Amino acid sequence: MASPLAEKIKRTIAATGPIGLGEFMQICHFDPDHGVYAARDPIGRTGHFITAPEVSQMFGELIGIWCVAAWQALGEPSPCQLCELGPGRGTLMKDALRAASNFPRLGDAVTVHLVEASATLQARQKVVLTGAAAEPVWHVDIGTLPARPTLFIANEFLDVLPLRQYAKAGGRWRERAVGLDEAGDLAFTLTAGGLDEALLPAGHKEAPDGTIFEIAPAREAIVEQIAAHLAAHGGAALLIDYGHLEPDFGDTFQAVAEHQTCDPLASPGEADLTSHVDFAALAEAARRAGAHVYMPMTQGAFLSGIGLAQRAATLSAGKDAAMQTAIAGQAERLAGPEAMGELFKVLAIAGRADLALPPFEGPST
Repeated sequence: MASPLAEKIKRTIAATGPIGLGEFMQICHFDPDHGVYAARDPIGRTGHFITAPEVSQMFGELIGIWCVAAWQALGEPSPCQLCELGPGRGTLMKDALRAASNFPRLGDAVTVHLVEASATLQARQKVVLTGAAAEPVWHVDIGTLPARPTLFIANEFLDVLPLRQYAKAGGRWRERAVGLDEAGDLAFTLTAGGLDEALLPAGHKEAPDGTIFEIAPAREAIVEQIAAHLAAHGGAALLIDYGHLEPDFGDTFQAVAEHQTCDPLASPGEADLTSHVDFAALAEAARRAGAHVYMPMTQGAFLSGIGLAQRAATLSAGKDAAMQTAIAGQAERLAGPEAMGELFKVLAIAGRADLALPPFEGPST
């Protein structure tokens, strides 16, 4: 049986024609009545997926320590602001603020801002962050942030932003969209819209028909916005998501419902839709806006570089064997190569080229 949102989308397509994947994602996520983010809390064991902050407090705590190091590298500006994009349940920010509270000068200088489009998740964040070291200010987008030095954090935020896909057919690259099949069900289709070949990776002429290439202008646009803020007002950004370091071909569009992958078209509004992030495209977007970019690294290397093993050892001290095993398992899930450690990448951006941001090596570009 089709979901209520599926029927709504079908009526739209029947009236106006196929819709692009980006528009489809936006509808599925933020339809006011049935969107997976607008109508419910999709995060956690009772939701559709679990993010790194929900795996272990160590993740948010280490992000908090990184923020302290970045603020110190900036020269401890005051006032300054800490801004998280897509803060989920507020767990990362709660853990980060707890870790950063050991540095009272930062607390005196920094205000906290959360960018969240979902009223449902905003309500959840307000509960989780009640009594936190700093009271947040909520925004729908980053355009309303004050003009001051900023530390941006975005964990699993970019992957849910709209993407566009192009499939090679008959030697041409045509945009992939969602339409209706002969039975009136949702189905992928190709439109007449093409793609500037300058945007394609090397080897596109030799790619066989059926090859898919993805771009995500919405992701690049928001990274440009972050980078422009950093270039104008100072600060640094930490972007964490799953994806690839170089542009490549392939279909990474996926849906997850109740922790299982599923057909993205099967139950719109009842699954989280994502795709892999192209970190090379994000880096170039940041440079276009005048910011400086550090060589991206895997999440495993990043967490190890800022003290995951030490934090796990501290948490394990004095605990029983079962708890020690649990903490070790959490660390492995966050940083292990067979878990989140290799698939997830970390990109740092700064407003200045000379900013030393551990554990990133060398100057930015």
